[in-house]
Amino acid sequence: MALPRSHQTAFTPREIEFLAGNESIAIIPKYKLPRLDLIQVSMTRTAHPVGPFRPPVRTVVPLWLALLMKKNQKCSIVPPDWLTVESLTKRLEEEENHPEFSALPFHYMEMSQMILECASDDLPNASEVRRLLKDLRETRQFKARKGLGELDDKWLGMNNLSLMEINEIRPFFTRAFNEMRKLQTNDDQSSYSLP
Repeated sequence: MALPRSHQTAFTPREIEFLAGNESIAIIPKYKLPRLDLIQVSMTRTAHPVGPFRPPVRTVVPLWLALLMKKNQKCSIVPPDWLTVESLTKRLEEEENHPEFSALPFHYMEMSQMILECASDDLPNASEVRRLLKDLRETRQFKARKGLGELDDKWLGMNNLSLMEINEIRPFFTRAFNEMRKLQTNDDQSSYSLP
């Protein structure tokens, strides 16, 4: 099925969530399991081993595997350091008090959504984490809109945006940037044609 032109330049949220599934996360296995050799495309194109799994030793696995194991009650997910009330409160204060975006993981939105959906029982104060993520998202959206207001035809600098945030502004930015370049080209041509 062909996508409409407006969506051809952006990923779908499902595609971004799929990409975020390869991020690493720590788990505490509940059962003893042997090492798994996962087939992943990497620079070396070799199998990527995870495990062995021995309770209560933490093991680092891809997020998609952690979520699968959690759904099958084979592990507990260890929340990432950035997904705590203290860390999110600090990030929210940074967002509100500084013009730059605070440093968060590139897939923080997708990862937090998947973890809260599947493993909220593993997160201390999950409802407070949800509220802070919502406030953080709204603050960052406001900053992104404000940054687009300063758009010119040569450069736009916004550091520390997540992939989902980039994906949201990409269609608008692309259209606006192209129109501004056309206007700049027309201005340059008209200045050369004056006698």
